[in-house]
Amino acid sequence: MKNYGIILASGVGKRFGSELPKQLAKISGKTIFEHTLQIFENSNYIDYIIVVVNPLYRNFFEKIIINSKASKVLKIVNGGDTRKESSAIGINCIEEQEANIIIHDSVRPFLSEDIIEKCVKALEVHNAIDVAIPATDTLIRVENDYIVEIPKRENYMQGQTPQCFKLSLIKKAHNLSKNDNDFTDDCGLILKYNLDKVYVIKGSNTNIKITHKEDIFLADKLFQINSKNIHECKNVFDFSGKIAIIFGGNTGIGKIITEGLSSFGVKTYPLSRNNGCDINDYIMVDKKIQEIYQKNNRIDFVISSAGILNMGSIESRNFNDIINEISVNYIAQINLVKSSLKYLKETKGHVLLFTSSSYTRGRALYSIYSSSKAAIVNFTQAIAEEYSDFGVKINVINPQRTATAMRFKAFGKEDPETLLDPEVVAKVAIDTLKSNLTGQVIDIRK
Repeated sequence: MKNYGIILASGVGKRFGSELPKQLAKISGKTIFEHTLQIFENSNYIDYIIVVVNPLYRNFFEKIIINSKASKVLKIVNGGDTRKESSAIGINCIEEQEANIIIHDSVRPFLSEDIIEKCVKALEVHNAIDVAIPATDTLIRVENDYIVEIPKRENYMQGQTPQCFKLSLIKKAHNLSKNDNDFTDDCGLILKYNLDKVYVIKGSNTNIKITHKEDIFLADKLFQINSKNIHECKNVFDFSGKIAIIFGGNTGIGKIITEGLSSFGVKTYPLSRNNGCDINDYIMVDKKIQEIYQKNNRIDFVISSAGILNMGSIESRNFNDIINEISVNYIAQINLVKSSLKYLKETKGHVLLFTSSSYTRGRALYSIYSSSKAAIVNFTQAIAEEYSDFGVKINVINPQRTATAMRFKAFGKEDPETLLDPEVVAKVAIDTLKSNLTGQVIDIRK
């Protein structure tokens, strides 16, 4: 049975207070709608996508879908005057007799693959699914501005999307309610007409709906700290004939990435100070990248695992040592990105940088390292936005503590069971290059 994702993007966003609907507002380099579309496009559990749009902004949505190269989009249909009408339009344009339907608000751009998976698997047993989280605040019922009841919170949940159904069931619900304007959501119709039970799957506190302009600030922060597990994002990808430059590619994780890409048929150029390329020297980096381009007439991937970690209180550290650490961990990364972007625009290529789990909060005794890694995340998200229209992708790998020479030098002997295997980190990095993600933090955990 096929799984259809219906993305409802036809709202006008009156409460958002903007000329464009909220689903067309940009966060982390892309419109909110595009983030949501990408979730469904990359999902292993979605076969087809139907997008229900506001006809006044249809051209905007068509351009986004074309530029994103979303291969699963089956139809783009004009929505109605209400959410109910838009939902019915999306459902009724499916011609199969039976299918699994996953209806999602376009302004919930943090939906996880885990929730989609649970919904699809639950449809093997149940005919109607809702996603909800436990209510955390005290609920009150009010009449004439006075509290008349304080119900028990444990009996209530806050609904989210997606809402999922067997196609025949939700079509029947909408047919019965054609003249019924007392509508809350699609699950409400199932219950109102006593068509079936609605099974509840636990959602996520981060699966927020962007409703007001203030929500953009929260969403921005969530995108900054929200990481993805790359198993959510992998695509089939042909590496043969591609050209990759790997800074720091002669040792550690960089060397393993180099070897892995070579095994897939990628022509690799590992660069480091040891073979005559100092990433602190912009002129040298620029010249080396240009030479590789002239030799191959293309560059597809630029990867940098280069970095240094020095410890000590800010008062005790040597100033030149501090400047060198900032230069290697941050300025040098800007050098290689700046030099390579004009070539990556031609191939719609991919930049891959590395951060650290310390980027979310400054760490005592390695303040320079952790703040530089935070800057790398911010830089990645900014470049993703600048170059999204050119098809260039840039992401950042965020491994937990990893068994590398740099770590052993800084921390000495540690329990190997608590450290990531560099081979695992390298594999995730290569898998990221297969994806269409951009501006994302790719989390790797033990």
